[in-house]
Amino acid sequence: MSEPRWEHFSHEADIGVRGIAPSLNQAFEQAALALTAVITDPNDVAQETCVEIQCSAPDKELLLFEWLNALVYEMSIRNMIFGKYEVEIHDSALSAKAWGENIKVEKHHPAVEIKGATYTALRVKQDENGLWIAECVVDV
Repeated sequence: MSEPRWEHFSHEADIGVRGIAPSLNQAFEQAALALTAVITDPNDVAQETCVEIQCSAPDKELLLFEWLNALVYEMSIRNMIFGKYEVEIHDSALSAKAWGENIKVEKHHPAVEIKGATYTALRVKQDENGLWIAECVVDV
């Protein structure tokens, strides 16, 4: 069984984020880590504060879109960066915890600001090996 992982893929001027994992919950967690990694190294983010996030959508693709945009929103209004995620998906609802800290320019060296998740390359599916893939392009 493959370990959960994340990766980026290029898309013109923006950046694609992808989570790959044996479970849908883990794929969403990995996509969130890929989102963080657009900004900074997730391993450099202390887990000082936990923020709870809920969202819902009529299908898995739109749920990923809502999840990533909820993270962008929470990071923006709280001036935080998250480096650990725990996601529970039931039907069309997502409940999550995100751990992080206030963003510090001298520590995190933020590379870019993410404006939001987009519908571009938005996809959530299981591959032939049973791994879940959750991906989309984020606007930077």
